[in-house]
Amino acid sequence: MPGSDNASTTGLTAPELSGVRRLSALEAVRARIALAVDLGLLTPGDRLPGTPQIAQALDVGEITVRRALVSLCGDGVLERRRGRGGGTLVAAHPTPKAVLTTDAYRTAGDAVRRLIDHRLALECGIAHLAAVRACDEDLSELEELVEEMDRAPSWAEFHSCDERFHLRLAEGTGISSISAPYGAVLRELYRYYLPYPMDALRASNREHRDLLDALRRRDTAAAGEAARHHVEALHQTMFVGLLSASREVGTATAGD
Repeated sequence: MPGSDNASTTGLTAPELSGVRRLSALEAVRARIALAVDLGLLTPGDRLPGTPQIAQALDVGEITVRRALVSLCGDGVLERRRGRGGGTLVAAHPTPKAVLTTDAYRTAGDAVRRLIDHRLALECGIAHLAAVRACDEDLSELEELVEEMDRAPSWAEFHSCDERFHLRLAEGTGISSISAPYGAVLRELYRYYLPYPMDALRASNREHRDLLDALRRRDTAAAGEAARHHVEALHQTMFVGLLSASREVGTATAGD
């Protein structure tokens, strides 16, 4: 049935995800960019990618992105500069916690952690099978995506390539029934995707390359280990802000 995979994945964390799900597309974009600024992932003077790239990365329309950027400028989180070197940038002195809906993300650490663990179980199996079954064409396309991520000028373009890499990896198993449930988990996790510094994303791409090298050697153990390391790193890297915020909330509550 259409949507059955999404429905089963949603059931994993429906209560925790409800706060994020209630946000409009506009508020979700505002919250994700503002939270990245609050956490220092985007720093004063950082230039945001173009509207089309942000729209693709955050899976919303370009009009929504334009409205979100304008409103964030009004909130003192971003600023517009004209002329050479202009565009939309993080404000020199961004207003902290200017967007209240970031709380929907700040308090979602437990849900994110469970999604990461669900992805971990799937991806290790996918990597193992791909090491056995991926053909030369599969490996060549994965290599092209790794190289494209190395050239990506911003987090927005990188994110698009990252998603394509992992979906292509699942296709490399040759088992069509894997791609749909894995893609559903990936999409749920991407609801929480934040802009990240390119240094962190380059390090993530080195992990992609390690996995690809294991696939080329047909080393199932190394492929599974590379996938495990890559996904588990999300607990400390890609989602460190969300998880830290969640722990801080829990500590504060316990101390009351």
